[in-house]
Order: sequence, then structure tokens, then C-alpha cells
Amino acid sequence: MAQQVPETPEMEPLTRTQVLITMGVTAVALLLVSKGWIQLGNITMLPVRLTPKDALVGLALGLSITAASSIVYRFWGAYRKSADYYLALVLKPLLPLDLIWLGLLPGLSEELLFRGVMLPEFGLNLEGVLISSACFGVLHLSNLKQWSYVVWATCIGALLGYSVIWTGNLLVPIMAHIFTNLIAAYMWKLSDR
Repeated sequence: MAQQVPETPEMEPLTRTQVLITMGVTAVALLLVSKGWIQLGNITMLPVRLTPKDALVGLALGLSITAASSIVYRFWGAYRKSADYYLALVLKPLLPLDLIWLGLLPGLSEELLFRGVMLPEFGLNLEGVLISSACFGVLHLSNLKQWSYVVWATCIGALLGYSVIWTGNLLVPIMAHIFTNLIAAYMWKLSDR
């Protein structure tokens, strides 16, 4: 019987500092793109209103996405492999308190760009949701072997897009994104120990 050779990682493991700097630079870049797009495109960004009801809807959506991710992780091998690779690359060097940044920075900057700016630009309809969600999915492509993670991110992007259309409040996908990232990251960190 032939012995299997383990796959060599495409990237060297990152350090904690590299991950934190990359998250910060990416968040700032996405915020600058959002701001520039608003200025140049004369777009009105969707509103962010802090209401208890919409905060709870965002939390419930985040919990639902996390639960769905756990189910998909369990039954879809390609997604499991892709998620494990991505999470090991990003989460392994981080300390538990660093995970707060992992929730906040992408949750705010990605939602402002993809749901706050792109969605109104392309239309608060199926076409706008599909375009902004596909762009959101592609943002999560680290290499071509990670295609299943892109498919998952695109589906979640569509759900987040519809949540803002349904509620009229960008707070909902922001809260959902932040909570999904936080819960998934802490769960992965606990299971990794």
C-alpha cells in the first residue's frame, strides 16, 4: 500500500503580529474604498441605526449562521478542509483577546463596503445581492483550493444582503458578522486546545 504524503501548506504560518497588521490594513483599505466609492459614485450608504430589536435580530442571525456553518462543516468535506486551513492560518497565532479584533474589524469594514455601499450601488434587489455577495465571496479566496470557502462566504453574503434589505438597517448584518466571527473563532480556539 502506498504511503500518503501530507500536503505542504501553500503559505508559511503567520505570526500574531502579521495577522493583526493584515487585519488592520485590510479593514482600513476596505473603509477607504467605501469612502471613495461614496464620494465618487454619489451613493447614499444604507443607515446604521442602533435599536434593541435590530441588534437582537443581528445576534440571532449570527447564531444561526454559526449553527449552519457547524452543520456544513460536519457534512461537506471540501468546506471542512478549506475552513480548517483558513482558520489555522488566521487564528492559530492569535491570543483569545485578539479575537475581538477578528470580530470587529472585518464585521464593520466588510459590511460597510459590501452591504452598505455595494448593495445600494447595484440595487436593493436580487441582482444587487448576487453581485455584492459574489464580491464578498471572492474576498475570502486565499487560493484556488479554497473554492468551497468562497461558495460558503458568497451564500452568507447573500443572507446578510437580504437581512439589510428586509430590515432597512445595516446594523443587522454588522452584528451578525461580528458575532459569527467571534463565536466561530472562540469555538475553534477551544477545540484547537
